[in-house]
Order: sequence, then C-alpha cells, then structure tokens
Amino acid sequence: MKNTIFTGAAVAIITPFNADGSVNYEELGRIIDDQIANSTDAIVICGTTGEASTMTDEEHIECIKFAVKHTDGRVPVIAGTGSNDTKYAVELSKEAESAGADALLLVTPYYNKTTQRGLVAHFTAVADAVNIPIILYNVPGRTGMNMDVATVKELAKHKNIAAIKEASGNISYAAKLIAECGDMIDVYSGNDDMIVPIMSLGGKGVISVLSHVIPKETHMMVQYCLENNFAEATKLQIEYLDLANDLFLEVNPIPVKEAMNMVGWNAGPCRLPLVEMTDDHKAKLRATLEKHNLIK
Repeated sequence: MKNTIFTGAAVAIITPFNADGSVNYEELGRIIDDQIANSTDAIVICGTTGEASTMTDEEHIECIKFAVKHTDGRVPVIAGTGSNDTKYAVELSKEAESAGADALLLVTPYYNKTTQRGLVAHFTAVADAVNIPIILYNVPGRTGMNMDVATVKELAKHKNIAAIKEASGNISYAAKLIAECGDMIDVYSGNDDMIVPIMSLGGKGVISVLSHVIPKETHMMVQYCLENNFAEATKLQIEYLDLANDLFLEVNPIPVKEAMNMVGWNAGPCRLPLVEMTDDHKAKLRATLEKHNLIK
C-alpha cells in the first residue's frame, strides 16, 4: 500500500484576480490561511477551479511557488499540472516538483483525447519523470474521456501514482473502482454532492469546491465518515446539498468566485471565456448563502 497524500477535505482553491486581471497574491494568501484555520486538510493549487487553463506558464509556476511558501508545511500542497500535451505535462510537473509541491493532480487529456492505452502511456510518462505522488483526475464532463477501471488499475501499479479524483458522477463506477483497485490507489470524491456516498465505499476524502464557503463543515463531513459516523455525515451532506448544487449553477468556477465575493472575499472576476453570472443565478446563489447565514 502506498502512502496516502492526505485524508480529509482538500480545497480546489480559486485564483483571486485583481481588477486588471493579474493574480491577487495577497488575497490568495488570506484565503489559504482561512482554509487552514478552518480545518481544510490540503490545498490544491492551479486546478480547474483555479483557472489554470488561462494562466501563463510564469503565473502557473509562480502560484505553485506562492502556495508552497505560504502554506509552509501546514498542510500538503497539490499542484495541478495536467495537459493534453504529454511533453508539456511532464515539463510542468517537473517545475511543480522543483517548486516544492507535495503531490500533483493530473487531468485526463482533453479535446484531442486518446485511447485507454494512450492514457496509460500519458500518465506513465509523467509519473516516470517525477519523484512525488500523483493524483489522477477523472472528469469526463470536462474532458470527454472516462478512464476505464482496468486503466486505473494498471496505472496504480506505478509507485508514483497514488490516488484518483473521481468526478464522473457515477456511483456505480466509483464502487467498481474501489472494488477492483482496493489498497492499490486512494479514491477522493471530486463532487461535493457525493462525498458521503463515495466515502461509504472506502474513499479517503474529497477535493472540494464547497470548502471555499464552508471549510469547517466540509472537513467535518469527511471526518464523520472516517469515524464511521455516517449518520452525522449524512446530515451535513443533506443540509448543504443545495449550496453544493448552487455552486455549479454555471460553469465552475464562476459561481464559487461569485459566492466568495458575496461573503466578503476579494475573489475578483473570472478570466474570459468565463463571464459573470446571470442576475437570476446570482439571486438564487445569494438566497442560499443567506439561508445558511454565510453573508454577514
């Protein structure tokens, strides 16, 4: 069995931007501190929620370096370094390792996609190039690709491939994954509305968007599961289901950035092609935040 990167609730952290579109590092530091103070178990920097796809290479590496330095070993820092260009993913992963990242998050190749054999070759190339653990990221709704269970099982044989972020939304797939792979690979929920179901099957936690606005409660939801107290975990899952859903009223991270701005953070805008939420969706999101007493 491989070493577990983290157990609990990691936040797939936003990248706050200034009005001119530059990275607001001061606010990013404040958000990281708040997350750690409220029991978040790991920081995922430069993922989908962090808008990594619109970052320059320099910004991407600088954000990873900043997160590593600012976190200062308090919790693991996991760097998103996935790409649909294997050579680029290798180079970016090496840079993230040099920057001090504790682990990497690698999404399946998108747009050009590949075959299942290609997935094995792609992820193996990255895993061979680094000496830190890797979390695979299965999110077919974003990439148009689903990883076969047999593919994950084959990749799990690699010493550096330690976990998978499972965001297919298919609980049957997650069950088969855990049944087939067992202790070969850790499974994290990639969907906030499926934390308890996946953990009831043996998952190790969640890589969360919901944690931005309720970090302590998200951590506790996972902690209850780890303590085998699924009754209390389920109460939290149901209580905050509306909020988890409303954070995906539009394409992530549009709603969560709006929510962060509403509750008092300076998250700033998203970068194009992501645009501002519609007024109707803003009103719905605000009402849900107010219902949970999150707007002061």
